[in-house]
Amino acid sequence: MSIVSIILTLILPPLAVFLKHGLNANFWINLLLTLLGWLPGVIHGFYVNSKV
Repeated sequence: MSIVSIILTLILPPLAVFLKHGLNANFWINLLLTLLGWLPGVIHGFYVNSKV
């Protein structure tokens, strides 16, 4: 992960997931988790973006 991706995941997790994976299930899950609480969205964003 680049430093820009890390910062973007901390600030706006759904945008970071969208930029790496597009509009797939991971984006919608991350959006829902971020709406429920910022921390679950960040954790999921780091998990999804760190996978190869």
